[in-house]
Amino acid sequence: MSGPNDQDDDQLSAEWAAMADGDGGDGFGGSADGATARVLNQDEIDSLLGFDDGSSGGGDTSGIAAIVNSALVSYERLPMLEVVFDRLVRMMSTSLRNFTSDNVEVSLDNITSIRFGDYLNSIPLPAMLSVFKAEEWDNYGLLVVDSSLIYSIVDVLLGGRRGTAAMRIEGRPYTTIERTLVERMVHVVLGDLSAAFDPLSPVTFRFDRLETNPRFAAIARPANAAVLARLRIDMDDRGGRLELLLPYATLEPVREILLQMFMGEKFGRDSIWENHLANELWFTDVSIEAVLDETAGVLRDVLEWEIGTQLIFISTPESLVTLRCGVVPMFRGKMGRKNDNIAVKIDSRMQKE
Repeated sequence: MSGPNDQDDDQLSAEWAAMADGDGGDGFGGSADGATARVLNQDEIDSLLGFDDGSSGGGDTSGIAAIVNSALVSYERLPMLEVVFDRLVRMMSTSLRNFTSDNVEVSLDNITSIRFGDYLNSIPLPAMLSVFKAEEWDNYGLLVVDSSLIYSIVDVLLGGRRGTAAMRIEGRPYTTIERTLVERMVHVVLGDLSAAFDPLSPVTFRFDRLETNPRFAAIARPANAAVLARLRIDMDDRGGRLELLLPYATLEPVREILLQMFMGEKFGRDSIWENHLANELWFTDVSIEAVLDETAGVLRDVLEWEIGTQLIFISTPESLVTLRCGVVPMFRGKMGRKNDNIAVKIDSRMQKE
């Protein structure tokens, strides 16, 4: 037999079950009207935060990660710096061909702004990090050579056969021969980089040291902004990437020059237009006035001049005449006559005060 208390317990259990069914029954709760709340899956959460694996290769972040990066890294366009890197690509194409005696193609992938700490954490290992110093600017830069380019340079310089992939033995330190050959290539690249900056601001980039651990290549604070240029070097079916990183602190001495706009490839100068303008100036028509003499008077007396008023000058027929172009005196000479025309024979040039 069941008592009143058992009936009350059954009724309470039924009420709790009805309330659970009204909340949606999925364990996550629901709205007041019984509608089930939508739950984001992992892919949607990664896309919202900007950590989507599929978009990591493109280099552009989105979502909350893009907002954070835009607040921490203020990238300013440096038009002159783009011209410098274009000159560097052309020079490296020639110098690396002479260095390797092979057909070398150098291309500039992109120029971006990045935090120094984020870049060090993103370097794919194994790699060689070359630290160099800008002597005149008294600061440092970083040149990173990836493993594909290292093995390709070693293979080309030591006479490897074309059409065969370079042998890669991962998990071992680089040998002395590999480090020496890569260091020679870095010297060639730094020489071209100095020549690329030379029309803008003479600077000498000196090789400092070669590191294989990014922890020992810290040349700036992790939060400092830097300019990163990614270069692609192809030698027929071999090649790799070369990345050049210049902190903003290194470029600060020439920041005003790098911010200037430019025309052509001569850093604001166009020799063709300069020569054309200089040649055309020689054929410009100018007006020359021959001044016999001048006198000064009071404006009241000048206003009282009438027809027949005589002005007395102190010049004589032997006095020198001044030739002027506008208000600029240019020559002095004697006045005479040639045929039926009045002529002036130039005796001296007027010296500019």
